[in-house]
Amino acid sequence: MVAAIATRALPLVDLTSLNDADDVASTAALCAKAVTPAGNVAAVCLWPEFVAQAKHALMGTGIRVATVVNFPGGSLPAEKVVDQIARALADGAEEIDIVMPYGAIMVGQGGDQRAADHLAACRAACGAATMKVILESGSLAKPALIERAARVAVDAGADFLKTSTGKVPAGATPGAARIMLEASRAAGRPVGFKASGGIRDVETAGQYLALADEICGPGWVSPARFRFGASGLLDAILAVLGHGPAAVTSAGY
Repeated sequence: MVAAIATRALPLVDLTSLNDADDVASTAALCAKAVTPAGNVAAVCLWPEFVAQAKHALMGTGIRVATVVNFPGGSLPAEKVVDQIARALADGAEEIDIVMPYGAIMVGQGGDQRAADHLAACRAACGAATMKVILESGSLAKPALIERAARVAVDAGADFLKTSTGKVPAGATPGAARIMLEASRAAGRPVGFKASGGIRDVETAGQYLALADEICGPGWVSPARFRFGASGLLDAILAVLGHGPAAVTSAGY
């Protein structure tokens, strides 16, 4: 059972490193790690300044290159975020993980519209690139706020709803995942889900896969619709599959 979950989870991983100390050497190591004896991950997710390096290193592997903008606080003005997106796309990014201005959702009184306008500008800037919107569900905390944020993101054109930056104390939770998966199901168009922040073992990954199966149907999960944003999870997956020690770390977050 655990091996089956590991096999299923491996191609769904966005192998992530967003550390202050990341550099050319750590980026090369991350890209090498993304190609495993058991199969490749879905994507690597790293700082914008390493997108071009990763794109070159992963050429021909089928592994996508993702980066983050408006990260981690979600507080930059839309024009600066649009510029970040343009630069990342020019360097070869295929997926953009955007922190929505979730503080506006928490304030209310027109905040939803401000967040919607911000994300609409980001959507236009992303063009055909995959736009994953980070709700920062751990900071929103209340189910009603998470539901509102998810609705704003979907209406603004999000391709994925993502739980967390991993930079706040509370990352992904099953409760937040349920709300976001229900929003994906109700979207009326394909909207994926990315669980990120604190997912480090195969058993926990299995809980999120089971939730997706329950809410969206057993045939819904695929790399085009479901991702795990993680670093240590890959080590745990490979250990279960017989390809290395269970070296579970929190390096990527």
